[in-house]
Amino acid sequence: MSPATFAAVDVIRTKRDRGELSKAQIDWVIDAYTRGEVAEEQMSALAMAVLLNGMTRTEISHWTTAMIDSGSRLDFTDLPRPSVDKHSTGGVGDKITLPLAPLVAACGAAVPQLSGRGLGHTGGTLDKLESIPGWRASLELPQIREVLTDVGAVICAATGDLAPADKKLYALRDVTGTVEAVPLIASSIMSKKIAEGTSALVLDVKTGSGAFMKDLALSEELARAMVDLGTDAGVKTVAVVTDMSTPLGRTAGNALEVRESVEVLAGGGPADVVELTLVLAREMLAAVGLDAVDPADALADGRAMDAWRRMIAAQGGDPDAELPRAQHTHDVLAEADGVLGEVDALAVGYAAWRLGAGRSRREEAVQAGAGVELHAVRGDTVRRGQRLMTLHTDTPERFDWALESLVGGYAVVDPAEAPAPPPLVHGRISN
Repeated sequence: MSPATFAAVDVIRTKRDRGELSKAQIDWVIDAYTRGEVAEEQMSALAMAVLLNGMTRTEISHWTTAMIDSGSRLDFTDLPRPSVDKHSTGGVGDKITLPLAPLVAACGAAVPQLSGRGLGHTGGTLDKLESIPGWRASLELPQIREVLTDVGAVICAATGDLAPADKKLYALRDVTGTVEAVPLIASSIMSKKIAEGTSALVLDVKTGSGAFMKDLALSEELARAMVDLGTDAGVKTVAVVTDMSTPLGRTAGNALEVRESVEVLAGGGPADVVELTLVLAREMLAAVGLDAVDPADALADGRAMDAWRRMIAAQGGDPDAELPRAQHTHDVLAEADGVLGEVDALAVGYAAWRLGAGRSRREEAVQAGAGVELHAVRGDTVRRGQRLMTLHTDTPERFDWALESLVGGYAVVDPAEAPAPPPLVHGRISN
């Protein structure tokens, strides 16, 4: 049965005048826009009306379902393990997916982690893994299923037919000032995640200067909207709101973050990366009924590392290969004795991006070895002349540009003036 037909301008007027869009209107406008029947300027007007006037839970649910129905759905219910996915809204040094997926697999779950590339100051998981010689991001569905069955975890690019309406609408939002619309952010993320077909989902919603949502209340609003969407779709969904005011761990870059992730899998690594990996692992395992398993044990006894090595090898990578290193480095030194106060995540993220670790256009290449390495973190006592950071790049003419982004992004202060660090986890949202 073909969907009802509407006039695009009437749909726009409904939302402009703060009305509630019907399921039929939403189904039609998403389908017609995907096919090109609704013009870009019309969808731009509708997106702006959504930004200004919001959507009800019912509207967002219908919108998300229509986005999913624009493509295909995956189904992993026949796997020998229960499936669970994780999504992060992105941040600086957010390498958590890398140790998390094999860790959860080592504890008995299947993790089909369909990931993306970085744009701007937040790094992309696929860009990081592509710094491993031989590793490939693109897998066909039979290969994804094979790796999930054999290893329990796969990290790869999403197939092109998952929520194609989202890809088109995302590009439009990017150039029309409507990226920040919470209903559109929530439906964009959840349409792809629900279409992936996992039985459970854990969301890591970042808040702070280096996050997409910098305000805690807005981060919590987004987390609640996504949890509601997952619940409405029959996917057990939990959100953890975590801090992104300072970088996660001690690295922001591609190969730099892979190296740090391997340290975590080997039983070491920065305390905050280990803590958040375990927090999210426990949520994922509990969501699929495996909460009796302690993921800390799998880190300690080498099972998580074994799963990592098998996962990388299954996608053509060499887990023993030397990771790329940048050809040039520049040290940032402390200018006084004291305590390192705030280390602004956004400033470090922009520095890494400007050094070549990120891209400003989707077609741009990234440098595998570029990024920022932190030798001290917030709260550390430092001495004048001590290394605070090392900048890495293959193109040394980028150093001055990167250093500009760090101006005001960190400070060495008197110990009495050092601010108390915020909690790593701000809260948990579930139904």
